Amino acid sequence: MSMNYNMAGGASNLLKKGHSASGGIDEAVLKNIEAAKQLSVMVASSLGPNGMNKLVVNHLNKIIVTSDCATLVKELEVQHPAASMLSLASQMQDQEFGDGTNLTVSIAGELLRLAADLLQEGLHPSEIVAGYKTAFDYTLETLPKLVCHRVEDPRDPVALKRAIKSVLMAKQLGHEEKLASLVSEASLVVMAGEGKARLKADSVRIVKLIGGNIEQSTVMKGMLLPRSAEGTITKVDKAKICVFGCELASEGTETQGTVLIRNAEDMLNYNKSEEKALEEVIAALAGTGCNVVVANGTVSEMALHFLEKYKIMVVRTPSKWDIRRLCATVGATALVRLGAPTPEEMGACHRVHVKEFGAKKVCIFEQEGSEDTLVASIVLRSSVVSVINDLERACEDGLACVQHLCQDPKFLPGAGATEIEVASRLKKLADETDSLDQYAIRKFGEAFESIPRVLADNSGQDATVVVAKLYAAHAKSAEASPPPPPGAATSPSGPNVGVDIEATNGGVKDVLADGIFDLMVTKESAIRLAVDAALTVLRVDQIIMSKPAG
Repeated sequence: MSMNYNMAGGASNLLKKGHSASGGIDEAVLKNIEAAKQLSVMVASSLGPNGMNKLVVNHLNKIIVTSDCATLVKELEVQHPAASMLSLASQMQDQEFGDGTNLTVSIAGELLRLAADLLQEGLHPSEIVAGYKTAFDYTLETLPKLVCHRVEDPRDPVALKRAIKSVLMAKQLGHEEKLASLVSEASLVVMAGEGKARLKADSVRIVKLIGGNIEQSTVMKGMLLPRSAEGTITKVDKAKICVFGCELASEGTETQGTVLIRNAEDMLNYNKSEEKALEEVIAALAGTGCNVVVANGTVSEMALHFLEKYKIMVVRTPSKWDIRRLCATVGATALVRLGAPTPEEMGACHRVHVKEFGAKKVCIFEQEGSEDTLVASIVLRSSVVSVINDLERACEDGLACVQHLCQDPKFLPGAGATEIEVASRLKKLADETDSLDQYAIRKFGEAFESIPRVLADNSGQDATVVVAKLYAAHAKSAEASPPPPPGAATSPSGPNVGVDIEATNGGVKDVLADGIFDLMVTKESAIRLAVDAALTVLRVDQIIMSKPAG
């Protein structure tokens, strides 16, 4: 180890060969901001109902076509440390709320882009961070005041469908009616009963079946396994079900042994004893009234023979996750031993049958009538793999919305209305602030302009005209304005005015009348994660990278 220190070499001489170190506003902060900005620009064009799709070919040569930000960020495998912070914020938003991921990345990137302008004007990063914190606290205080809609009863089909339609419209414009019907119907199946409405994350299963079109998608009260039955019995009514978490075959011994067979008679007797032991198990199973068996492992030919003999339907599934959901659906307990179940361990189902969707045979455990079930299945149909994957993501976002509105049913106006109202109020706050924080607060408000601006751009309108009309509509109070002359066209005004994506140019409308809402807890979380990611990047003044391994 050398004890010589070259002072002109800087911090790089302190590190091993191959390490790199860069610091300062130009070398660290601005470069981090530029990397994060590039990621936000990349996903911004996918925001909103008219968002464009991205085609990503991952490291396995799998082609992914989607406009879902969480999927894009995950498949892009971002390596830059600053941009990966935005990626992690987006992934956390997806895990917690299932929606608002594009909002997180877009606002974080816009905050950093505007912070770069302030840095070039001479403000210190700490002053920008302080101003952003003040503006963020004010934003959290403002959002509850903008609530425009509440879902009083999540079990009301009309109210539930209206609440989730906006979430689905942002992912699948044109199919929101059908998807909203599917998601609301499946949610109501598992939320039936007394007490507070509550939707568990794994209560609704989404099954994708290639073929047909989206209009052939349906909801089933029960569970669907994407495989056929093992034997010749394919339909059982009023089924009594036994679920095994093991394979259906002759039990092996714990220790290895040797069987000495001297002649053919010994061979026949040995086989008969094994067959007799397995038949006794199947006979005891049939004696309990069981007529459907579900196995988590393989089913031997000998076991299948005796199950057919006793008229027992056999279904096999290799997924332990499906076994757990099936047990919740039929009220059974998965057995880890081969033997007859007790009455408490058996489940019941109205009908178990095999149905063919296109070229795919599936096994359906259907609950009807007065029987309660804790699991519902949404069967999605489409002939294109990328389309059916996008439909699945849209349904997952809709289910996440239902899950969180059961806990907090408050909604904010969508289509950029909330963002413009927050931006207007933040500009007033900046004008009333005397310290240097006013510059950062004003930029924080401008960052929210990016959402309606992107919505207008993606719908082919002039973003500058749309944003100007939105500011004018939000500034004009309906009570203070004089009544229009008879026959004159009135323009919408108030805090609920957002972007009209169906207009030809510069269109705005009252989003409350059209039922365009955003769940407040989702938007609040997206803004919080975006601000946290932006402030973390701004606080970095030096980047030290070690030599890559290998």
